[in-house]
Amino acid sequence: MTPTHHCHRYRPLPLSRRGLLQQASCGFGGIAAAALLHRDAARASSGVVDTLHHPARATSVIFLYMDGGVSQVDSFDPKPRLAQDAGKDPHSLFKVDATQFNNVGTVLPSPWQFKPYGKSGIPVSDLFPHIGGVVDELAIIRSMTSEFPEHTNANYFLHTGSGLQGRPSMGAWTTYGLGSENDELPGYMVLNGGLIPPGGLDNFTNGFLPATYQGSVVKPNAVGLANVQPREKDRSHQVAKLDLARRLDQGFAQRLAIGGQPPDALESAIANQELAYRMQTEVPDLLDLASETAGTKRAYGLESDYKPTQIFGTECLLARRMVERGVRFIELTCPKVGGDRWDQHGNLKEGHENNARAVDQPIAALISDLRQRGLLDSTLVVWSGEFGRTPFAQGTNGRDHNPQAFSLWLAGGGVKGGTVIGATDDYGYRVVEKKFMIHDLHATMLHLLGIDHERLTYRFSGRDMRLTDVHGHVIHDALA
Repeated sequence: MTPTHHCHRYRPLPLSRRGLLQQASCGFGGIAAAALLHRDAARASSGVVDTLHHPARATSVIFLYMDGGVSQVDSFDPKPRLAQDAGKDPHSLFKVDATQFNNVGTVLPSPWQFKPYGKSGIPVSDLFPHIGGVVDELAIIRSMTSEFPEHTNANYFLHTGSGLQGRPSMGAWTTYGLGSENDELPGYMVLNGGLIPPGGLDNFTNGFLPATYQGSVVKPNAVGLANVQPREKDRSHQVAKLDLARRLDQGFAQRLAIGGQPPDALESAIANQELAYRMQTEVPDLLDLASETAGTKRAYGLESDYKPTQIFGTECLLARRMVERGVRFIELTCPKVGGDRWDQHGNLKEGHENNARAVDQPIAALISDLRQRGLLDSTLVVWSGEFGRTPFAQGTNGRDHNPQAFSLWLAGGGVKGGTVIGATDDYGYRVVEKKFMIHDLHATMLHLLGIDHERLTYRFSGRDMRLTDVHGHVIHDALA
């Protein structure tokens, strides 16, 4: 007998697959959009600075580290007085402080000529004809100083704002403050040209900041990183291994949690494992230069007959590709040139020429390429060593360390190009106008990134620590 009425107290049949797709098709787009928006929001808030302290002029930094200390009087600070007093005892001309090796020779004029470049007419040494071609993009600071006359401590000071080992580097502070713009790449990457500076990897360390902010060192070649290619033929096997490792790590972290907060070291290890997995997809594409035109490669020096130029040119080209992919802070180190880094205690002419030949063309190409692609206005480029050199000889044909005065330059995001800031005495030995120190450089870099250096702090050992310690002033003359 067929009932004429029904209580409707039954569980309806589920929708068929076709019916579900018909009724919920638009919802899939909403789910995908929600996931993407959540990811972007998490990325945007991954730094400690939720809202920038002031409008940022730059979103990323490329630091061109000139390991060893370039001679200021042979690069960007011409001193005709050196030729006038060539061969004289410097003690008869000015007070000579103790040097690293106390092997003080006579006044040594520059072996290179200077000539004006660009609309600004700024004089640049013959060591850097290509950089001279982009001098209107540069703000050259001739009055920088360091507190340390020895490489290791001076390197720590340049990179971390402290001469002590183990403090967070400026790259770590930058990514701690701003987070990352790319989920698949580290926010702080170091391109290893072949020379690890005195002080070692602690120049790129996270220090007391969480380990996720340490620099990731990459070689400028097709592989770049060890183990970046998965060993498992079936990707699902690797995913299963990583899932197991993640569960084990998370369980261990929960057992060690204090007040519900797992140890930072374990949390960072888990995050780094997950990032390493994602990098297996992104890094090979990043390092593959096949998509770059022959003209671009030639401009960067990749076809040079001088191998160090090829290496540094590859670093510069990769730095541009990293900027395009949202890497926050990129540092480039020098290649081996068959002699010493920029540390010419002897044989100044050959040593500086070899190092300049390696970096001059690639750096100029990088700045021009960034400008052409519309990236220079948002990318801060910084060129510097850890200190300068003496205007008198060490022995007969070298220069000793000089932390009392050296030159560096900035270009790009928010920088006033075609500018010279500060001055040294007639011999380029000491600063006589607008004396700056490394803390001022760091304060200026953070300022251009939209961060007040006094407000970017991290509580450690009972104190609010910062990159500039209790020092530092923005170099306003360098700002556009």
